[in-house]
Amino acid sequence: MAKVPRRAVNGWVILDKPPGLTSTQAVGKIRWLFNAEKAGHGGTLDPLASGLLPIALGEATKTVPFAMAGEKTYLFTVQWGAETATCDLEGAVTARSDKRPVSADIEAILQQFTGTILQVPPAFSAMKVAGQRAYDLARAGEAVELAARPVTIHRLTLLGQEGDAARFEVHCGKGTYVRSLARDLGRALGCLGHVTSLRRTRVGAFTENHMISLENLEDLRHKAPGGNAMERALIAIETVLDGIPALAVTADEGKRLRQGQEVLLTGIPITSAETVLIRCEGEPLGLAGVTDGRVKPRRLFNL
Repeated sequence: MAKVPRRAVNGWVILDKPPGLTSTQAVGKIRWLFNAEKAGHGGTLDPLASGLLPIALGEATKTVPFAMAGEKTYLFTVQWGAETATCDLEGAVTARSDKRPVSADIEAILQQFTGTILQVPPAFSAMKVAGQRAYDLARAGEAVELAARPVTIHRLTLLGQEGDAARFEVHCGKGTYVRSLARDLGRALGCLGHVTSLRRTRVGAFTENHMISLENLEDLRHKAPGGNAMERALIAIETVLDGIPALAVTADEGKRLRQGQEVLLTGIPITSAETVLIRCEGEPLGLAGVTDGRVKPRRLFNL
């Protein structure tokens, strides 16, 4: 049987990732469902986590860094009384405590974990140590010591307690590890803790309203094997760029930018910017930088 050639599919799929699937496996599944030429994700989710995983197809892969840098929101549950090697359910218990906090105890320390704080990533993480992934070293039995680094937590809210577990919502910046946050909350309370459930509900401009499940995507593909019906599940490339300025250019100016030439624009509201979205005749043309009114192309879309 002849191999079906891959298609040029451009846009974002905002997957509601189920637990048990790695981010890489999810990207592979989406690429297969769309038979897409190129695919990548905009921010890893742990295998045990669920929720919003932005997957870029085709030209959308050029905007992945903007998703990676976007603010994120998570819902998570912390089980008190034990700390684990992975800071979640997957790892072996490394320490236990008989102490249990009440809600007032938890509320009293939340301010310590709001704003820009120093956080040590989990030993079982994708951080690199001497060129190797920390989780590879940890799984090999090596002691992994990672340096604390600044992360920003905009809001941390206690949603409730039930038994020995507490539920939280956190709105945070790039690079924040929720597993580390749970570990540090447990240590600050003197009761220890680890994550038992984790769900991401927002990445930058992408929210729960954009999400679609694998089951729904598979159903769309089954109903329309040719792939056209699945286009309804795609989110426009520029959605991830909602937070950056946009400039409109004429067809002639757009042609010059596509040829790699600078364009001088006068009377525009943006005379200098590191990155702007260029639109031409209502369509996204790509990313550019602006200096003293001169627009220089950086990454243009081949749409």
